[in-house]
Amino acid sequence: MSASSAFIDEKGGSASEPEYGHDPASGGIFSSDYKRHDDLKEMLDSNKDSLKLEAMKRIVAMIARGKNASDLFPAVVKNVACKNIEVKKLVYVYLVRYAEEQQDLALLSISTFQRGLKDPNQLIRASALRVLSSIRVTIIVPIMMLAIKEAASDMSPYVRKTAAHAIPKLHSLDPDQKDQLIEVIEKLLADKTTLVAGSVVMAFEEVCPDRIDLIHKNYRKLCNLLIDVEEWGQVVIINMLTRYARTQFLNPNINESLLEENSEKAFYASDDEEEEDKKDEVAPLAKRKPYVMDPDHRLLLRNTKPLLQSRNAAVVMAVAQLYFHLAPKAEVGIIAKALVRLMRSHSEVQYVVLQNVATMSIKRRGMFEPYLKSFYIRSTDPTQIKILKLEVLTNLANETNISTILREFQTYIKSMDKDFVAASIQAIGRCATNIGEVRDTCLNGLVQLLSNRDELVVAESVVVIKKLLQMQPEQHSDIIKHMAKLIDNIQVPMARASILWLIGEYCEHVPKIAPDVLRNMAKTFTNEEDIVKLQIINLAAKLYLTNSKQTKLLTQYVLNLAKYDQNYDIRDRARFIRQLIVPTDKSGALSKYAKKLFLALKPAPVLESTFKDRDHFQLGSLSHLLNAKAGGYQELPDWPESAPDPSVRNVEIPDWSKCTSRKDRKEKKVEKPFYSDSDGESGPTESADSESDSGSGSESASASDESGSGSESGEETESEEEEEDEEEEKKKKRKKHLDKTKAKKPVEESTESEQSSGSEERKRGRKAVKNQKSASESESESESSESGDESEDESEEESESDTDIRKKKTPVSKQPPKQSKKESKKETQEMSLLDLDDFEPAPASAPVTPVNFMSSSLVSDLEGLSLTDTILAPTTITPSGSIKMYELLHRITGEGLAVEYCFSRQPFSPDPNMVAVQIQFTNNTNSETKNLHIEEPRLQCGMRIREFAEIDVLSAGESVTVVMGIDFCDSTQAANFQLCTHTRKFFASIQPPVGELMTPVFLTENDFKKEQGKLMGMNEISEKLTLGEKCVNEHVIVERVTATANLSRVPCGSDKECRFAGKTVSSGCLVLVTVSTKEGGRAQLTVNCEKMLIGTMLVKDIMQALSQ
Repeated sequence: MSASSAFIDEKGGSASEPEYGHDPASGGIFSSDYKRHDDLKEMLDSNKDSLKLEAMKRIVAMIARGKNASDLFPAVVKNVACKNIEVKKLVYVYLVRYAEEQQDLALLSISTFQRGLKDPNQLIRASALRVLSSIRVTIIVPIMMLAIKEAASDMSPYVRKTAAHAIPKLHSLDPDQKDQLIEVIEKLLADKTTLVAGSVVMAFEEVCPDRIDLIHKNYRKLCNLLIDVEEWGQVVIINMLTRYARTQFLNPNINESLLEENSEKAFYASDDEEEEDKKDEVAPLAKRKPYVMDPDHRLLLRNTKPLLQSRNAAVVMAVAQLYFHLAPKAEVGIIAKALVRLMRSHSEVQYVVLQNVATMSIKRRGMFEPYLKSFYIRSTDPTQIKILKLEVLTNLANETNISTILREFQTYIKSMDKDFVAASIQAIGRCATNIGEVRDTCLNGLVQLLSNRDELVVAESVVVIKKLLQMQPEQHSDIIKHMAKLIDNIQVPMARASILWLIGEYCEHVPKIAPDVLRNMAKTFTNEEDIVKLQIINLAAKLYLTNSKQTKLLTQYVLNLAKYDQNYDIRDRARFIRQLIVPTDKSGALSKYAKKLFLALKPAPVLESTFKDRDHFQLGSLSHLLNAKAGGYQELPDWPESAPDPSVRNVEIPDWSKCTSRKDRKEKKVEKPFYSDSDGESGPTESADSESDSGSGSESASASDESGSGSESGEETESEEEEEDEEEEKKKKRKKHLDKTKAKKPVEESTESEQSSGSEERKRGRKAVKNQKSASESESESESSESGDESEDESEEESESDTDIRKKKTPVSKQPPKQSKKESKKETQEMSLLDLDDFEPAPASAPVTPVNFMSSSLVSDLEGLSLTDTILAPTTITPSGSIKMYELLHRITGEGLAVEYCFSRQPFSPDPNMVAVQIQFTNNTNSETKNLHIEEPRLQCGMRIREFAEIDVLSAGESVTVVMGIDFCDSTQAANFQLCTHTRKFFASIQPPVGELMTPVFLTENDFKKEQGKLMGMNEISEKLTLGEKCVNEHVIVERVTATANLSRVPCGSDKECRFAGKTVSSGCLVLVTVSTKEGGRAQLTVNCEKMLIGTMLVKDIMQALSQ
């Protein structure tokens, strides 16, 4: 029998009566309020706990449905002293909701709440404190403060968490209590439990966000606890630690920009300047100390990385903004995949994520380029999501992917969503502005849209065309004439105004049409919108100044109409212009300059992203979303000029750490909670600060059986060594690292010992370079490559041996299997779901030394044969007259080392998708140059590089030639890298002409015509040209074209046509070139290529070659 039926039987009621607890006011029309909730009041007054519990459940359910239950407050508050724990918990839930509204009645029960703070049940203690902090009366502030202080020392972490929640409530009620509350916050920040961490950091952010000094001692502990804190606590802690890190660590990207600037200056300086300025520019660069990441900075990045796999979108977003604001550029890319994953979530989450991606993609475009297709628009997307995706696609557009993106935009224009169509047309305009090579293509496409049936599409196209025409109006007078004819059909005011402005601004290009347009506009002047009327007046004024004979009367007529217009702006404009352009006796000095005022050259508008300057707000914040500072927003601090003292984050070692016997240590450790003090001391940073021997590893493993935290105990022993030997290690870190490698050898497995011995040999070969490398730099590398679980001996030894192997930069020629280790030396060993897809093993290395055992003619004869890679090695060829040599490093800049390169046009056998680049080193000094190799390649997204084998010794006065492969990804963007010798590093950059990105293809005449038919429309570019004086016959034309681009001749039946075919090396897209000669030295050049950008650039290069 239920509680309600028992109550009905007790009162003598029947089952047909209305159910008790039902709200009669919400049901019957004639029910009166004076009996409202009477049944619930009777149940609360009952002696039976079961009835009270039932009544409280129904009351809480009413509150959850949003109904008002405040009139039950007296009946509920009487039960605050109930012995039944379940009833008491529900009473406290009710009181938290209504204590602020019924303050006087709540104050009567204050003694009961105080007794509740001493209750043995932790839930009652927490609920009592929650109710107490909800009574917002200044009289009880001292009682609340006392209760919070007691709760902060409570045995239960749940009560301590509630105390942290009460702190911001008390602070908002009485800000004068701030100093005492800060003491409580400081105490709670030292708490080692994950339950409290998020809540106390929230209180810290509300009460004293500027007291960074409170975080110093707890920084490492918060980083280590982060993974186990509840999700919303993780968000708060990550946002706080982002601001903390910006005040305590140096900018990890500052040296990179300085290096590029100085290197480019040294590379591009002239010979005369170089000798004088060499010391000023290059010497400081060599002396500049390389950036070494603070171990605590690395700790934060490493401990937040796994949270990118969190199920909570807010946590992923918080980690993403932390990496964007704090991580080195090379590491920021890992957040892209996590953010793309969030885009499969609800539209609300998508909206916030896309806002942040749009901001990130302006500065870090390469990060999202691999996921371009994830931003394609679905028909089911809401309009706001569509527009944000358009924004991202426009930001990601570059010379490589513009053809794909434009094809997408063409589809979007056919959508039924008018706002989205307008945004798509604007996006095409922005792409045309940012990428000059496709401007004409975009302009032609927009002009075709002018014949669209949809008026909105036409109007938006007109507005965008107007902005594009301002960049080069003299070339496009035909388009202006075409738009002038459309003015009778277009009704959208903004579009009409744009056409009138264009005609007025460039009236000299359309002298016959402009007066006629003014005549038509004068007829409809009174019926036009205000924005159109203003442009009619402007058009009249400009025509009066340039063609007064035809338009004088028309201008006066328009100005008279405007003089009596209803809008005062138009009346004022008419009076002003009349005085300015019509000469009278009273006309002022300005009338002399009327022509300069009206017909001055106006700069073309810059079409910029609306998200351009939003990154000064912290990403993921409400302020960033609104693009306005929201209440309570904390500004993101600037990076410090010099690093603050890192010792402030060190924590004093407890006395027990000085015990010598392991037994004593273990006994002490048993008493420690799960997260020990070592979390606050060093955590996983020992890889950079101290080197633990194998004994500490085994000790930690044995201690883990008793303490349940093997990794923590391992960290404790290592942090002790850090504190004791801190000064010694700063001087002897390098020596310790080498000794450690030797000491590990007998313990490791056979495979590991083989790897270590191999790495030792390679190390001796590269000793000179290694000696120059700073100890701290090698530390940061070892730290970033250590595994996460440092407590177990085996995993620790393996990770350290791996670190040693990665640190040795092995010559490619001697150890092909080690290539992958070298390339991925900056990757951490933390393999997670996030990393698996991105991991690509590096290909096998190139052969050792290029050998001249095949002549270039023999290679070309054998091209058709299928030979193995070992036979057709990337052979060096003797540069013939037609192959152009480029300078990579001038002998003065290279301090006697001169480097030249050429594009050999030979297949690169290790990877057919790479362009073979032949490099010639010449040593002009009197001494040997050693260890010539490549380091730190900085490549655009998608590009790859296959380094040449290291040159051990280059004798004085000698030259040597090697071959390397570069996958330019069908773009002319430069491949940048460091060219290193045993003493110096030089910045080098290889930028290919577009013609070298191709390889010849042999086609018959029929095949050529068939393929050309497939590449028409936007894939065909045709230009007329006048042949140069030397291009007198077919032979010269063929020679010029094949010198410009790596194409093969296609047989042709006509004498007046030359055809060529090739394909791009990287993607294999066909490139077809036709040169048709005509009388009078004229010719027509046609290029058909799926990649419009390559076609456009190739046309320019071939035209230049044939015009000379």
